[in-house]
Amino acid sequence: MPIENFEDFIKRVLEIVFWVLVFSPLVIFPLIFIVLPSMMGLIGIMIPGPIGVNDILAALADPLKSIPIMTEFMKTDFFKIAVFPGFTWAALIATGAILIERKLLAKMQLRVGPLYAGKFEGVLQPIADLLKLIAKEIIIPRRADKLAFWCIPFAAMAVGGALLAIVPVSKQWVVTNLDVGLVVAFAIMSFFPIIALVAGWASNSKYPFLGGLRALHQMVSYEIPLLLSALGVAVLAGSLNLVKIVETQSSIPFLLVQPLGAIVFFIALMAELERIPFDLPEAEPELVAGWMTEMSGMLFGVTQLAVYVKFYALAGLFTTLYLGGWYGPQILPPEMAEANAVIWFTVKTLAVMVLMMVPRGTMTRIRIDLMLKAGWGRLLFLAFVNIFIAIVVVQLGIVPR
Repeated sequence: MPIENFEDFIKRVLEIVFWVLVFSPLVIFPLIFIVLPSMMGLIGIMIPGPIGVNDILAALADPLKSIPIMTEFMKTDFFKIAVFPGFTWAALIATGAILIERKLLAKMQLRVGPLYAGKFEGVLQPIADLLKLIAKEIIIPRRADKLAFWCIPFAAMAVGGALLAIVPVSKQWVVTNLDVGLVVAFAIMSFFPIIALVAGWASNSKYPFLGGLRALHQMVSYEIPLLLSALGVAVLAGSLNLVKIVETQSSIPFLLVQPLGAIVFFIALMAELERIPFDLPEAEPELVAGWMTEMSGMLFGVTQLAVYVKFYALAGLFTTLYLGGWYGPQILPPEMAEANAVIWFTVKTLAVMVLMMVPRGTMTRIRIDLMLKAGWGRLLFLAFVNIFIAIVVVQLGIVPR
């Protein structure tokens, strides 16, 4: 029954509250007597050492007893994947990045946006957006490939999460420390344009499909310069391990000895992230929202979250390769060295993200033919020059290995 006036709205709210009160015992009692004990047993299995279910139950009664349990729990792979530096931390950074970008663009363009309209300097705006997306209906195009259409947002989130798993926040806080982490990073990044193309095809709509085709054409222009610019970093570090690459920068960040490679890598990352001036796969004035045009409700919300998680992960990759990762002056006491490393990595990554946001308020969209010409001409040439510089730097012994 549609809501036509305020009275209908109040009736609908009261109806929802009534059914929640009716069915809540069916949820609460199984939660207390079945799910909670099972979760306690699962946590007891995940936490190594002599801590068991009885210790966890005792910690619930006495919060002080939970400190050693939480300390052990933070060392597990489950915590690193689900909380920090994994999905929860990335989602919080992504939410903050959305707010920062809105405020920054509103200030640059002198618009009354979240900078003035939202309470507490616009902090409530992302919360309002989330509630709006949750309340909206998910509409699937009639002729869409429904299975593929539903899977696209979660596939984008899974690929972004996979990239998070190999980017080290510090020497201790890294989910997977791979000897060929740099190669794996590029392998994961190659899936993003494919996801955009499949999203356009699954929508069975012309604007999303054109956006997907543009994403694939755009990848042709920046992928090779992106790989070659990072090759200079591998030459300097003598390794493809991302942790080893950061450790090589303990005395001097690669930005100072590879400025050309950093510029090429930064421009190529902008194209990978489909940010202005390289937002051809989305291009609102031309394609509505590109490959995301038919997304609605929380499907659009999950897709946007995946895009900003990818944004954070790639900014973290730039920090790892060129800005010395977690290295920085010791601003905390020596016993808090890990916290100091996390702070410096986060500050550098946020600075890179803000730098990538600025062109959105100052630049126009580039034509795809000019982008292909720039990628295969200027950027490719600069990437080869950068490799030559890296070989010379290694031969002169400027960077200790």
